[in-house]
Amino acid sequence: MKKLLNKVIPLAYGQYYNAYTVINPKKAADKAFHTFSTVRKGRVKPEQAQFLDGSKFAVEQVAGHNIQSYHWQGNKETVLLVHGWESNTYRWRNLIKKLRDADFNIIAFDAPSHGYSSGKHLYVPLYEEVVNYMVKKYDPKHLIGHSMGGMTVVYNQYKNPTDSVEKIVTIGAPAKIQDFLNHYQDLLKLNNKVMKHLDNYILERFGFKIDEFSTADFARSISKKGLIFHDKLDKIAPYNASVSVNKNWKDSSLVSTEGLGHSMHQDDVNDQIISFLEG
Repeated sequence: MKKLLNKVIPLAYGQYYNAYTVINPKKAADKAFHTFSTVRKGRVKPEQAQFLDGSKFAVEQVAGHNIQSYHWQGNKETVLLVHGWESNTYRWRNLIKKLRDADFNIIAFDAPSHGYSSGKHLYVPLYEEVVNYMVKKYDPKHLIGHSMGGMTVVYNQYKNPTDSVEKIVTIGAPAKIQDFLNHYQDLLKLNNKVMKHLDNYILERFGFKIDEFSTADFARSISKKGLIFHDKLDKIAPYNASVSVNKNWKDSSLVSTEGLGHSMHQDDVNDQIISFLEG
């Protein structure tokens, strides 16, 4: 029954937006966008709370949201951790242990609508606004982002170049919003009229068209040292996304794996991150 509902509900949404776009295309685009950006998972689970609660730092007021930040004290450079879609700061637990052992100063936070932070929706421009706030406030030397978080830190450096940032690490990061919206269109069976109005909606609201958002293009302007991890069998974010980013990011290295999955919590990955930051 659950599998059937998971198929039927998206199709019902799609039929609704397909019909509604004839009546009120702008409103239909707005509703379609908010459905696309609705966060359904990623709140703190009881088994995660024990790890997170003792390191709560401050509740930041950013972009109309209450953003929960975390701090692990260290004497070396500050590292900012940026998690992915429908996740939270707990996803960094293995890397945080190694960063603490190496005596780095660690700042992390839950994205809007994730973890202990407020909200119902998340999209890259909003996430970028929060990342930019954290970079300005905590002055990290190193940025590490997983999945959507990796996409966002690259976008942030393109949009708001920060001289004090020295190194950037991305893990399983997508490159194009277009890829996600293509999947969204296929899942809901949205017609091309809806997608056209959604494209116009995004242009009016954020200043770019869907196909103009590409971290591979943004990477051309980044002069920081970069380390890019991506698994060739990643089922969430396509491997070729990181290949294209690495090609355009002059001072970056791509670490390709096979069979580690999308999350990449493994010790070998985290050890390479530590070596990169210390090198």
